[in-house]
Amino acid sequence: MSRWLVEVQAGPYRVRGISLGGVYTCLQIPELGVVLDAGIPIRAFAATDHLFLSHGHGDHVGALPALLGIRGLLHAKGPPKVYLPEPIVDTLQAALRPLSELQRYDLAIDAVPMRAGDEVRLRSDLHARAFRTHHPVPSLGYLFFDRVQKLRDELRSLPGPEIAARKRAGEDLFHVEERLLLAYATDTLLRVIETAPEITRAKVLVLECTFLDDRKTLEASRAGCHVHLDELMEVAHTLQNEHVVLMHFSQIYTPREVHAILEERLRPILGERLRATSTPPRAILSRSKMPHISSVRGRAIRSTGPHESHHVRFSATC
Repeated sequence: MSRWLVEVQAGPYRVRGISLGGVYTCLQIPELGVVLDAGIPIRAFAATDHLFLSHGHGDHVGALPALLGIRGLLHAKGPPKVYLPEPIVDTLQAALRPLSELQRYDLAIDAVPMRAGDEVRLRSDLHARAFRTHHPVPSLGYLFFDRVQKLRDELRSLPGPEIAARKRAGEDLFHVEERLLLAYATDTLLRVIETAPEITRAKVLVLECTFLDDRKTLEASRAGCHVHLDELMEVAHTLQNEHVVLMHFSQIYTPREVHAILEERLRPILGERLRATSTPPRAILSRSKMPHISSVRGRAIRSTGPHESHHVRFSATC
């Protein structure tokens, strides 16, 4: 399994795992101590205590029982906290009950129901907030951030002794600022950047980009509530993220095609500063003064024909 996995460095964060649209997605951000979705049971991720599920489709949640079974082998580990859209909590827990009987082991989770706007504290310096994504089933994205106290702007020019005196007098000297660290948005229409614009200001944006060329039309991509590279190219200049990690590519593309298409189609937008710093499929494309564009795609996966993601064979309200 480990030879299939990809690790992309995006600023201070490593995005580890594998993502193949319609097949499986499971990513880990070790520095944040979180796993994003559970579409494949990656042994190295089983000990992570915080698991965020975007929605209930099988390629994002189908391997949860196996991941819990692996976690059970660790003995000292209790149930993980699983953050997920509130409407699917009861269904997921009901599905785990018969599987626990088959396993003869309690596949327990500490479910944390989430709705758009809900926040949870993961540790003293890390919070997560859910935001709405646009898919045919209940779905969420997650923004990870911390809060820091900063001296109010109008007080910055004051000498230290005066600031100290005002503090002793009980004056409110500080304001709280959110530092947006990483946002995760998968299986969604691109208008998520309009309905949750704060994700475009996170240091790192992990974003799906399921379709990359005319093998799937923009209209068909939107019908399945997925992002197409055509539309992403039109708004790339508005992204303020220092790094953008693209993932969830359709199985109609081989890893080498993913790399080649990103190189060819993004170069006209990003200019001559575009560069590829690793060989396919672990493509990392970057340009200064523009977001860092990386792709997450399993290196051992190959497509043998023009198969379609099962999410795009219908029209849906997202």
